[in-house]
Amino acid sequence: MSTVLNPKRTLAELKELRSLTGDENGAQRVAFTRTWVEARAWLRKKLEPLPVEIHNDAAGNTWTTLRGESERALLIGGHMDSVPNGGWLDGCLNVLAGLEILRHINAQYRGRPPVTVRLVDWADEEGARFGKSLFGSSACSGTLNMDEARGLKDKDGISLPEALKGVGIDFERVKDCGRELENAAAYLELHIEQGPVLLDLDLPLGVVLGTFGVERHAITFHGQAAHSGSTPMNRRKDAFLAAGKMGQEIYRIAERHGGVCTIGSCVTRPGIVTSVVEECRITLDQRHLDANALGQMLRDANAACEKFAQEGNVNVSWERLLQIKPVLFNQDLIAMCDDAIDETCGKRHQLPSGPLHDAAEMARAGVPTVMMFVQSLQGISHNKIEDTAEEHLELAVTAFDKLAEKTMIWIGK
Repeated sequence: MSTVLNPKRTLAELKELRSLTGDENGAQRVAFTRTWVEARAWLRKKLEPLPVEIHNDAAGNTWTTLRGESERALLIGGHMDSVPNGGWLDGCLNVLAGLEILRHINAQYRGRPPVTVRLVDWADEEGARFGKSLFGSSACSGTLNMDEARGLKDKDGISLPEALKGVGIDFERVKDCGRELENAAAYLELHIEQGPVLLDLDLPLGVVLGTFGVERHAITFHGQAAHSGSTPMNRRKDAFLAAGKMGQEIYRIAERHGGVCTIGSCVTRPGIVTSVVEECRITLDQRHLDANALGQMLRDANAACEKFAQEGNVNVSWERLLQIKPVLFNQDLIAMCDDAIDETCGKRHQLPSGPLHDAAEMARAGVPTVMMFVQSLQGISHNKIEDTAEEHLELAVTAFDKLAEKTMIWIGK
């Protein structure tokens, strides 16, 4: 077996997987479907030549283990599942790059590396079918809300426990998979950026500092319905007027604090052309890597809502939809990832991750963690046009391999 890393093989396998599990609309590897099961069977065949142990844990995560001199383990993670009509790289790049690194480590150390190396394919990272992202990794980290997950249903009314049973998983035991982390010493994940930062900087790779914290709320302005023709402008209690002002204000809030804010939906009542808006409900999503800054962004949004409500002679109420604390990655691993990127392409950049990733769950579980991003063309993901330059994909596999080697040395110290 060649001891030389072969990034071109990863590229070829990514294309092979695309042809097997995609169609003219994009990738179709939605978790717990037949196509997803077929993709995992394909992956197992790729792993057969290696002296590894493969098993599925209680949550359906697939673990491939190359035993080393030490039981302390380097974990490399990704996910084979996709969103419907998804991109050809999201999630599976992580797994197939990890496969190539596993081959390299096996050949380099003749089947016995200094530490144990484990490749994990997390089950249902995307949450496309049931609306619950990071299912397998959150079960493993212990953060999965069992009561919430038990009640989830897909568009056909099938519950998550029912779907899991169909692929041999007992929902009530999914958290038993936490034992897989007993000897975990570090977790690495390579991912497409899914955004335009590296593209705009003309950089192929970047090291991820952590994942954004999230504050997500529904904000409802309460005014008074009135006839659109007979009600003078100065006498209106227009709930939409206050909401519209917030649409502009969130950009100023984000600029002040260096985060991101999004109003993703807006619903009005009574919702007819001849009536002043009585009720306007908007959803506000705020994200930041720094917990204090995120808290200030929320306070600023609250104060702005009160101000605009008072100016419009309406009332306002808030409902929290989601709260996630920021997750910071390990400083030693960040430095090693930075070095691996510099050694590969001579350029460094550090950036946060706006989207959530399985890596965040590993960090929450106390496993030293870092992620590496590779540039996304057009900054687009979760779409069939998702793409990355082939030379950048090869650089990513090379840099990720260097990071794995550095991390094994770090674990062994």
